[in-house]
Amino acid sequence: MAEQNFKELPKMHTTYANVIKSLIPHGDNRAGALPDSVYAVDKLAIDQSNLRDYRRICGFIDDGRVPPTYFAVLSQTLQMNMMAKPDFPFAMLGLVHLENSVTQYRPIFDTETVKMSVRLDNLTPHDKGQTFDFITEVYIDDELVWQGTSTYLSRQKKPVDERTVKSVSESVARLEPDENGWAELINIPEDIGRRYAFVSGDFNLIHLHPLSARAFGFPKAIAHGMWSKAASIAQFYDLPKAYRVDVSFKTPIFLPSKIDFVARQESDGRAFALYAAGTEKPHLLGKITFL
Repeated sequence: MAEQNFKELPKMHTTYANVIKSLIPHGDNRAGALPDSVYAVDKLAIDQSNLRDYRRICGFIDDGRVPPTYFAVLSQTLQMNMMAKPDFPFAMLGLVHLENSVTQYRPIFDTETVKMSVRLDNLTPHDKGQTFDFITEVYIDDELVWQGTSTYLSRQKKPVDERTVKSVSESVARLEPDENGWAELINIPEDIGRRYAFVSGDFNLIHLHPLSARAFGFPKAIAHGMWSKAASIAQFYDLPKAYRVDVSFKTPIFLPSKIDFVARQESDGRAFALYAAGTEKPHLLGKITFL
């Protein structure tokens, strides 16, 4: 793989021209392969001001440690640069974030300097098109301390071989809390998409305002999926030093919203979910696995 090294994280505004070009559909959008490039920042120091804002918006306490979802945010500018290149086979417009997994192998303190890299992998047929992964790795010296995988769907009209597709998950019963879990109603404000955009750099128009969201077929602006994951993890104060958090994004959270957060204990960790208030309609299903 060819590694492209950056002295610092690219500024989002420097890639906007290429990003706009990448919004244009590429024929039937079907890919035969993914670029094999690796984008990396060799010495990345945490921006304390940005991290402070991120903690506040997502609900994390300031304990001197980097929240488990924060590197997923920092990696987005590298991902955007990769998607903006001509050899990226899909248009950004219409990509759907299906799943996200982050693994923290040990606590990472916000004063530590890390190396972060991003690459593409796992091009897979899907009954609605093709899926692919962005894989992010974070090292301190030669130690892998954090890894994240974001799975995206590129919708395509051309039919695929039904024997090889990854099918849409079947519906599951609503998660119910046990004696060690809990449920609570959470009010999500209308402006959370704009506030999170300024912290994360993700200014996708579907998150910012009802008018811009309607241009893309949504009746209202929707919350960022990674904000909903982060806000869910921030509810837990008893996590160990090493753990993995897997989530699948099910239905959009329209803004503003009332949602039910539900958590329960599992033999190897915690299960959690977000539902439209008072319903069995899931927005997000998640699992924390202790390592």
